Amino acid sequence: MTFPPHPSLSLAATVDAGPGTAHLRITGDLDYETGDELVHRATQFLGAHPDLHALRLDCAHLRFCDSSGLSALLMIHRTTAAGNVVLHLDDPPPFLERILTTTGVRGLFPPAPASRRAGQSPPASAD
Repeated sequence: MTFPPHPSLSLAATVDAGPGTAHLRITGDLDYETGDELVHRATQFLGAHPDLHALRLDCAHLRFCDSSGLSALLMIHRTTAAGNVVLHLDDPPPFLERILTTTGVRGLFPPAPASRRAGQSPPASAD
């Protein structure tokens, strides 16, 4: 199934020069209308890069996330876990941290290393 780009969600992906880590930047709203697109794009990306050991979702520019958006993140986690890929949520906004903590799923998404939390940004992205 192909999903047309949704105007309230923007995704950009890069593969680091380092061993097996990819970044997917999420910008906009993650909700009922955009969750399926994110799952599709992430799954497609994982299939195209079978050597990955880590997928980092950059959430710094996420504006909104509802229960459908959380469900999308959990579906991506299920896919990455099945492929022995660790899924990280980098720079989650406070509202996303609240959702993850309140629902008890925060532990599924390892925090960024201290160097990333200290302000180092991921490499530049390209679609």
